[in-house]
Amino acid sequence: RGPFSFCKLMTVYRSFQGSHMSRVGKKIIVVPAGVEVTLAAGNVVTVKGPKGTLTKKFNEELTINVENNEITVARPNDLPAVRAIHGTTRALLNNMVVGVSEGFKKTLTLVGVGYRATEKNAGLEMALGYSHPVVINAVEGIKMTVEKNTTIHIEGIEKDVVGQVAADIRSKRAPEPYKGKGVKYSDEVIRRKEGKKS
Repeated sequence: RGPFSFCKLMTVYRSFQGSHMSRVGKKIIVVPAGVEVTLAAGNVVTVKGPKGTLTKKFNEELTINVENNEITVARPNDLPAVRAIHGTTRALLNNMVVGVSEGFKKTLTLVGVGYRATEKNAGLEMALGYSHPVVINAVEGIKMTVEKNTTIHIEGIEKDVVGQVAADIRSKRAPEPYKGKGVKYSDEVIRRKEGKKS
């Protein structure tokens, strides 16, 4: 009974491990009111909404179906690589729908005496303790706003672009672990280190 139970358990575990991305891929994407999704030849998907329009080409091995305000993605087989593409495709399509309907947003906070940011030419100019100002140029499709000189909001319809712009800004003065000074995500927790004791 013992060995049989163990084998059965391992089979279930492997099945769960292999089907995780599969289950993600099978989830239906509900298209909200005000969003239009069109599918063209070659698995090219265009999503239009109140925030803008996004177009992306997806792997032609997958079958994308748009019907009754729902998007579904099906795969031709259960090969590991195809299962991974299945889950990723579903996630990207969902991000497109969320992006054009609600948009994505990242918020950064400047921590440090004299640290401040101002909006400049659709980009930013920041004082981060250097001898010169740090300039962030405008990025197409991205809105940068400053609140109370120390809070920066990054907004856009493409999740990966919003995340990348926020990461680039943070990298200009990443938070240091002793006093926590620098540019951090609003929800980021800095693990503090103790300074050297005299």
